[in-house]
Amino acid sequence: MSARVFLRGFWTGPGGGREVLALSYPLILSQMSFTIQVFVDRLFLTWYSREAVAGAVMGLIATWAVIGVFLGTGEYLTTFVAQYFGAGRRDRIGPVVWQGVYFSLGAGLLAAALSPLAGPVFARAGHEPLVQVYEAAYSRILMLGAFPIVLMATLSTFFAGRGRTKVVLWVNVLATAVNATLDYLWIFGHGGFQRWGVAGAAWATVTSQAAGSAVYLALMLRGAHRAQFNTASARLRPRLLSRFLRFGLPTGLQYSLELLAFAIFLLIMGRISTNGLAASGIAFNLNMIVFMPLLGLGVGVSSLVGRHLGANRPEVAERTTWSALWMGLGYMTLCGALYVLLPRLLLAPYVAGADPATFAEVEPVIVVLLRFVALYSIFDTMNVVCASGLKGAGDTFYPLAASVTLSWVVMLVPSYLLCVVGGAGIYTAWATCSVYVAALGLLMLSRFRAGRWKALRVIEPTVTDLEEARG
Repeated sequence: MSARVFLRGFWTGPGGGREVLALSYPLILSQMSFTIQVFVDRLFLTWYSREAVAGAVMGLIATWAVIGVFLGTGEYLTTFVAQYFGAGRRDRIGPVVWQGVYFSLGAGLLAAALSPLAGPVFARAGHEPLVQVYEAAYSRILMLGAFPIVLMATLSTFFAGRGRTKVVLWVNVLATAVNATLDYLWIFGHGGFQRWGVAGAAWATVTSQAAGSAVYLALMLRGAHRAQFNTASARLRPRLLSRFLRFGLPTGLQYSLELLAFAIFLLIMGRISTNGLAASGIAFNLNMIVFMPLLGLGVGVSSLVGRHLGANRPEVAERTTWSALWMGLGYMTLCGALYVLLPRLLLAPYVAGADPATFAEVEPVIVVLLRFVALYSIFDTMNVVCASGLKGAGDTFYPLAASVTLSWVVMLVPSYLLCVVGGAGIYTAWATCSVYVAALGLLMLSRFRAGRWKALRVIEPTVTDLEEARG
């Protein structure tokens, strides 16, 4: 088979590369816009002080470990919307999204109630006193503002699940612009505002998510959407909410517990040294710049797999996932080459505003850590894409169990014993992290290839479906 014939077969038709890319590229760009928000936060805080960026990195990851369970659960509505859309049951889309709104409200209230715990939790981390202050402040504000953060992710599913991904892109661009502007004003005290530092970065994030949520809600309640997708049907539906939580919570828990694992991993880095924590935070930040677009591809895979399964086309759903995997592997290979060959170019924005003497201590460490990132990113691609295909069908418990088990058995316990107890260095800890990511990626690939996911659905069967099943 010639290369041209192979590429044509890969690119065209249902589930081919063209369909995957057409739906996913706005989601990829949306994830990049969120990455820009976090990058701007970190960049400005790097210029503010070393302790500020270390505290914000740890504060964000630790807080996202809590909020992440709500974010992951809310975002899982993409699969419900996609399967309803593929099955032609459009009147169910509005009601199921409203169950997500009620879930977001409850999540926000619970997170806000937990916000006073930020100070005592970070006080036990063993980090430098000023870093602890910044960690607690950043975390407390994000917990208080969790409702709009979760709501924006939840409302985006109304558009992502139906393939209207350009709407998701433009709302995220708006939120990014709001966040960057407020970062500049509130971190450094420009425009007549006080110099808020870390607190300013956190409030900028919350405000930008509130703006995005308001836009999504206004668009969802337009007359055409009310008529076609029943979006005015806002009453609480306990059975539908229960079904959503049954499938969505495992995804949310996986998202949260993975973040918790990396938060604990960073705590271990902080026990080794503050420089090790700062270097790890910047390495993860640079990793996130290229990793977040991969998450956008994953959302696209879940949407397309859900839509094709809703239309009872499992073979197209399978092809969709393979097409996305090959594109993701090509993308991550190029990014890995940049990590290895041009690390100091990637670090140039951090160098520009940081104290030269302080940054000189962490730069060589970051260069080595980026080699670890380049290695495990290939396996992370397998994890994200294959797990997204599984979740688009409704297979949400296996990814949760595999992720939690491996994170503790392969990464956290060995890194603690080797580094904190045994005195090994930061590179030993990062080796355990790389083995964890590789093992998880291979497990997700194996689960997907087994094919049992093809018979799953998250939406309730219709009367016709039940009659056909009974023969």
